[in-house]
Amino acid sequence: MKPANIIIIGAAGRDFHNFNMVHRDNDAYRVVAFTAAQIPDIDGRKYPAALAGRLYPKGIPIHPEAELPKLIRALDVSDCIFSYSDVSYQHVMNLAAVVQAAGANFTLLGPRQTMLKSTKPVVSVGAVRTGCGKSQTARRIIEILMGNGLKVVAVRHPMPYGDLAAQKVQRFAKIGDLAKHTCTVEEMEEYEPHIVRGNVIYAGVDYEAVLRAAETDSGGCDVILWDGGNNDFPFFKPDLHVTVLDPHRPGHELSYYPGNVTLRLADVVVINKIDSAGPEGIDAVRRNAAAVNPRAVVIEAASVVDVETPSLIRGQRVLAVEDGPTLTHGGMKIGAAAVAARKFGAAEIVDPRPYLKGRLKETFRTYPGIGAVLPAMGYGARQLKDLAATINATECDAVVIGTPIDLGRVITITKPSTRVFYGLQEIGTPNLSTVLAEFILQKPPGRIR
Repeated sequence: MKPANIIIIGAAGRDFHNFNMVHRDNDAYRVVAFTAAQIPDIDGRKYPAALAGRLYPKGIPIHPEAELPKLIRALDVSDCIFSYSDVSYQHVMNLAAVVQAAGANFTLLGPRQTMLKSTKPVVSVGAVRTGCGKSQTARRIIEILMGNGLKVVAVRHPMPYGDLAAQKVQRFAKIGDLAKHTCTVEEMEEYEPHIVRGNVIYAGVDYEAVLRAAETDSGGCDVILWDGGNNDFPFFKPDLHVTVLDPHRPGHELSYYPGNVTLRLADVVVINKIDSAGPEGIDAVRRNAAAVNPRAVVIEAASVVDVETPSLIRGQRVLAVEDGPTLTHGGMKIGAAAVAARKFGAAEIVDPRPYLKGRLKETFRTYPGIGAVLPAMGYGARQLKDLAATINATECDAVVIGTPIDLGRVITITKPSTRVFYGLQEIGTPNLSTVLAEFILQKPPGRIR
């Protein structure tokens, strides 16, 4: 039979994994293109021949998602595989309508086809939206496991924005590895907090190879921690799956893809930010979680904020610089920097919009709901230059940095600045310690399943 022509609709992450798991070296399919969305400057590249397998000696082109109808018709495409995350059901079905109107089938791949099995016990952490507090939850879990004498290797959901062949398998054990792998700010924000806490973290493009490298890491590996991204469900089959909910965005846990999937898969649900969310939001997410996943253990937690130098905030006019994806496709209006500014007595949070430089103007046009905080966009050198220029041009007394990395290490900030630190604090019981104690008893370290 003639192979079916396929387009994979993605954003440089789940799309490549789906291809590797289902379509690579599969004679039943020909993936004629990937499309790209969400992340700037990732279209116009190719998925390289070195990763694409024997059927694709020239690699596979990556096109802008806007070209999808034209590509379907020109390339005689029968099926489009939707493969990115943190999008509303309205967005998913609007795209399905575009695909079907052009004549193709619209398909979603599920966990059974796309999850890899590990030889090590796996704890996975996901969320229903970007910005729920997934990363701090993952760090808390690692802290507990390491406190029990276990060697934990973290694996991060992919962020391959550079040379894909070179990024096949990436290992980060020291700060210098960030420069070695030419990481963007967005990548550093996910990897650096793990490195400074003393655990190795892997990422990459080919997650079969990534998983096998993590399992056999030179520092030892008792447990794999899947640090999920962009509210996707895990690439590895978990023995314990934790999903984080955000009561600042009640209802999103039922109306965003694939956040609703991660909620339904969860063994443990963490309702985060109960220290700053209203009771109505907390009650709503609690009810929604119970309705779709009554078997899950529910843990309540606070996202505890602290700052390096409180005196730079108190009574001052400050610029709040936040984690970029949380504000953009995460849709949050504020982040840790704005919360810290209010908590520590800022006189005013200065609106950065009159001072925007370069491509940051485009970011605010694309995401007009961002408001009076500044996303730390850093997908490339040009964005970093524009970020520094905007910060330094803003008329403020100090800069409050809510990104998980030391931003002053990668750009020059000419104003007084202070970093925000935030972590997960469970409230009462059950908590992550009790849940993980049971997990350790059920899945002893090093057990091959």
